[in-house]
Amino acid sequence: MNTTKNTPILSVRHLVKCFGQREILKDIDFSIDHGNVISIIGASGSGKSTMLRCINLLETPTSGEIIFEGKNILDISNNIPLYRTKVGMVFQSFNLFSNMSVLQNCMVSPVTVLKHPKKEARQTAMQYLEKVGMAQYINARPDQLSGGQKQRVAIARALAIKPQILLFDEPTSALDPQMVGEVLSVMSDLANEGLTMIIVTHEMAFARDVSNRVIYMADGVIVEDGTPQDIFGNPQNKKTQEFLARFTKNI
Repeated sequence: MNTTKNTPILSVRHLVKCFGQREILKDIDFSIDHGNVISIIGASGSGKSTMLRCINLLETPTSGEIIFEGKNILDISNNIPLYRTKVGMVFQSFNLFSNMSVLQNCMVSPVTVLKHPKKEARQTAMQYLEKVGMAQYINARPDQLSGGQKQRVAIARALAIKPQILLFDEPTSALDPQMVGEVLSVMSDLANEGLTMIIVTHEMAFARDVSNRVIYMADGVIVEDGTPQDIFGNPQNKKTQEFLARFTKNI
């Protein structure tokens, strides 16, 4: 069953994640609609990245459901590599293959997972490398690129599988300040084009200006969920107010 424009593209229901006796995520519940951008904010250790890794099945949830295309993807019969082509991920540390060129990095999943012909995969890779301003670097290896360039290649690689949702796990936190802007600019363009995105970020101005919704997490729970105007302009919870007080001077 495919989702329609009127149904959430992805729903997280009562998600719990434990590491041993430690409960990292506690009854997480939210949905995202087609074309929306949700920014997840909160202090380090609040469970934001763990939640994203559970959605992408890089971590196995302890309990709960993740509903995508009408199915609970935690069903053990689910094809995880295929699911990850529909729900892609961009990592904090780029995760590029160091032994491959920029172009090869962007072709590998379409060829190996989606079984696309190499010619088609190359055309698609070039299209997205052009979009992120990295087409002139197709023969470079990752160690020849700056952090900002690596992250733009990582975004192109994620786009090359044409995902329905793209997850970003603190995509600018490993970058020098002068490189942050070039990555956020690419992400803003994607949001304006209607790509569905869930973004864990410490970039408060970006979260305020680009998101449809902002979720504030603390201690493994969703404390507050609302529009950027609500969360940044009139937060209701004391924890949200205290967290944002540290950032609002800078945005």
